[in-house]
Amino acid sequence: MLRKALITVLFACWGVMATAETVVIAALGDSLTQGYGLPERDGFVPQLGRWLEGQNADIRLINAGVSGDTTAGGAARVGWTLTPEVDGLIVALGGNDLLRGIDPAVSRANLTAILKTAQEAGVEVLLVGMQAPGNYGAEYKAAFDQMYPDLAQQFDTAYAPSFFTGLTSDADPNAARRFMQPDGIHPNAEGVALIVQDLGPYVLDLAN
Repeated sequence: MLRKALITVLFACWGVMATAETVVIAALGDSLTQGYGLPERDGFVPQLGRWLEGQNADIRLINAGVSGDTTAGGAARVGWTLTPEVDGLIVALGGNDLLRGIDPAVSRANLTAILKTAQEAGVEVLLVGMQAPGNYGAEYKAAFDQMYPDLAQQFDTAYAPSFFTGLTSDADPNAARRFMQPDGIHPNAEGVALIVQDLGPYVLDLAN
């Protein structure tokens, strides 16, 4: 009787495993997501994929990063990025808006369009924040920085405060320089690894 019950349990467990499907997550971003200046295997998405494999997570990532893309570019292509196979979306955009000094109200509208599209598609989102430098003034910085947590709350998305948190975890912003490429904008392979360690748990939560 016990043996029969055990066999039944084993078959039930096998059935659950057999029907489990790989979670597909697209990373919508700019050069930081695309892996600018690095061999392909050292970019953000490949390193994140290996980190997830190390956590025994059945997640497949799609690299939807385009170098130079702004929030407007992301809004323009999010519709065809969200193919029927996509279960989750990482949104990491805004850096190029800062480089161009784009009005935060415009950036907010673009991010809103992205999140609305994902919401309508029934796709869960991890929104990754970005912080403006002080050279545009306090008002600009406050408006830009605040739009990410505001939108995360409005659309009830997962939220990571910054793409670069992993580089400054020791509270010394100058220490982060050794993890950057010579342009001072893009992380090197070691820097990407630290970023992945910080953002990886958010991605795991997104898949669950």
